[in-house]
Amino acid sequence: MFVYLDNSATTRPYDEVIDVMSKIQRENFGNPSSLHTLGVEAEKYLKNARKSLSASLGASENEVYFTSCGTESDNMALLGLCKNRRHIGKKIITTSVEHPAVLEPVKYLESIGFKIEYIGVDRNCRIDIKKLEKAITEDTVMISVMSVNNETGTIFPIDKIGALKDKFNKEHGTDILFHTDAVQAFGKIPISVNGNYSSVDLISVSSHKIHGPKGVGGLYIKKNVNIPSLVLGGGQEKNMRSGTENTAGIGGFGTAIDLAFSGFDDRLKTIEDVRSLLLTGLKDQIADIIINSPQDETACPSVLNVSFMGTRGEVLLHTLEQDGIFVSTGSACSSNKKGQSHVLSAMGLSVKEIEGAIRFSFSEFNTKAEIEYVVEKVKNAVKRFRKLGSFR
Repeated sequence: MFVYLDNSATTRPYDEVIDVMSKIQRENFGNPSSLHTLGVEAEKYLKNARKSLSASLGASENEVYFTSCGTESDNMALLGLCKNRRHIGKKIITTSVEHPAVLEPVKYLESIGFKIEYIGVDRNCRIDIKKLEKAITEDTVMISVMSVNNETGTIFPIDKIGALKDKFNKEHGTDILFHTDAVQAFGKIPISVNGNYSSVDLISVSSHKIHGPKGVGGLYIKKNVNIPSLVLGGGQEKNMRSGTENTAGIGGFGTAIDLAFSGFDDRLKTIEDVRSLLLTGLKDQIADIIINSPQDETACPSVLNVSFMGTRGEVLLHTLEQDGIFVSTGSACSSNKKGQSHVLSAMGLSVKEIEGAIRFSFSEFNTKAEIEYVVEKVKNAVKRFRKLGSFR
């Protein structure tokens, strides 16, 4: 059996996405900026995808931009915005558990004079909202907090953070802006700039996390928020990101959005069900495990992080791979680097707890039969490892 449970790293593209990308490459390969028929036909895919992306966020079409990935979207938001506003303030507030796509840019900003304050989290990766509130000062130029943590699936209180930002701005006459890395949240939890995200000024999303192609991302920039372009040239993407557009990728992204959001509730229910089934199975059949993800309303249904004590996550990963099961020990963007997970470390886990951690991440393609198979294989792998470990 083949069971893919590493959907937080990337997802299998929808068949329809592959089909439309193939069609664009084969038939509608013109440059979207060209005035002839091939160019006009190619441009239609960009327009339709922009409509889909803006509609999925509740935004207007002139507020969304296509990028090469979620990392670029984060970099555009952080580097472009802060460099443009350094005369306003030098403080940036973020968390200790952000993705490297945020942590690395803020480290760079710190090197050129910005002050970074990192807000900590608790044992389930929940942010300390009171500490964040105290951290907001008149010198603050930006708050950047992820929507869903990529290793634990913890949902962050974006609406509450936005309300704190708005309140401070109103009381102090400041103009603090709020960015969120929503790469793991997009298509997994409701996001609306007219509702729960109304106080968010910039939102980063990615295509390949929702069954679209790799190499495409999106950035929402609220009207009247000005960011200088980091890529200069022909003026594509309304002068925000010059360079001939990845028409096939953007067209595939638009198709993925249409499919993911047309059946949003059904997709979410399927993902919730398989996560719940795995969680229950692991707790019932394997002793001495620690659930690192939340088990309440702050849990995104697409991620489950579990520490199997007395084991090593990397060994479990490769053992399960032999049974056709694909999981992760943490963020794919950090898994090839030495050292412990900065997320699990920030949560206060011990070395042994981190060493035995596995991340399972789900999609609507996962089934009950797959999960039952996974529980059995994980149980056997853990039992075998613990038995071998007792003889060391």
